[in-house]
Amino acid sequence: MDLGTSNTSTLVVVALGLAVLALALAVGGYLRLSRTQARHRILWAGAEKDLVAVLSHQASQIVSLHAELERIRTQVSRTRGDLQQSLRHVSVVRYDPFGGTGGQLSYSAAIVDDRGDGLVISSFQARGESRSYAKSVVGGASEVKLTPEEQQALAAARTGKDAE
Repeated sequence: MDLGTSNTSTLVVVALGLAVLALALAVGGYLRLSRTQARHRILWAGAEKDLVAVLSHQASQIVSLHAELERIRTQVSRTRGDLQQSLRHVSVVRYDPFGGTGGQLSYSAAIVDDRGDGLVISSFQARGESRSYAKSVVGGASEVKLTPEEQQALAAARTGKDAE
């Protein structure tokens, strides 16, 4: 056997081994790429996009969502302010101001907002007549003297506890 033929045979075997190794690495790389693409397919939502396009789209959506969140926060803040000014605290006290002649048909009702601004309405019922009064309330107090029943209704409306 010739030394040149032996070297050629060795080189062919080595080249064939390298080719098989390269083919195995290529198949392994292809399988790995397929698995990675399958995992990222949810990001692409079925469309053929590159990762940069997907991330750019996601970033723009995040910016849009932040703007929408800020708009909602502003609206909630305005709504809280409106709610504080709404006349939503109400209490009614029924009583007989004339000592048994009118029954408990008379009443004082307090209607105030969170700051205690609003009004007290009173209606006195007697046998032959009825009188009604409205008194403004600012900060839980009135410039006009309140009757004990009106004070009771106002206190109950401000505290949220039933009038006694």
